[in-house]
Amino acid sequence: AAALWQEAGEAADAGARLWDSWEDDAEIRDVATGRFIDRDKLHYVDFEGSTFSVRGPAIVPRPPQGRPVTVIDGTTGPAREAAAQHADVVHIRATTPEQAASLRDELLRSAAAHGRDPAGLRVLVALTVDLGDAETAPEPGLRSGPQLAGRGTYFRGGPVDLAELITRWHGGGAADGFHLTPIAPRRDLERIVNGTVALLQHRSLFRTFYPGGTLREHLGLARPAGRYTRVSSSEGTS
Repeated sequence: AAALWQEAGEAADAGARLWDSWEDDAEIRDVATGRFIDRDKLHYVDFEGSTFSVRGPAIVPRPPQGRPVTVIDGTTGPAREAAAQHADVVHIRATTPEQAASLRDELLRSAAAHGRDPAGLRVLVALTVDLGDAETAPEPGLRSGPQLAGRGTYFRGGPVDLAELITRWHGGGAADGFHLTPIAPRRDLERIVNGTVALLQHRSLFRTFYPGGTLREHLGLARPAGRYTRVSSSEGTS
């Protein structure tokens, strides 16, 4: 498992380098001269991993986000290490807010140890939710929070119960947010949107509009600077 996550981390690293291999202004698109790109602003990444190598550069320009958002499920120890080093968003599984907060703190410390700014990492509690009948009380034994199950962390209750859990956990700093997977999308998506989300909006805990145009902006993450652009700028001033 550790070797698989090492390779996954290397793939995330190589991918980030490839997205950075075009400087933001590498595209010229000059119809008069027929020049599409400035080749001096394309860079070889020359990545060497344990099982693969990549020369680069990428075959497409850098996207509006700089790089696509990298999401890693940090359930296991090796996965958390890869997430702390390479992810923008990490999914964790926890049954109490204290457990979630401890995992979040561990990830942020590990990110800092890798030379990253912990503010560039978002930690989300992943929940598989079963909202059942909106008028039915939570199943006995599940009133205190989600439970570990074969599919991960499982919550059963109503839309109000889910809103209460999110309010309590987020208010206590357990996580930056939640990743919800409805067990029955045709039934539960509507209950999440019109029930849970509406309640959270009423409590000013969920946005009512999205001011940005990218997923990074929605997550409050800065657009990463291209590493090769910085190198070329420093060379130009030396």
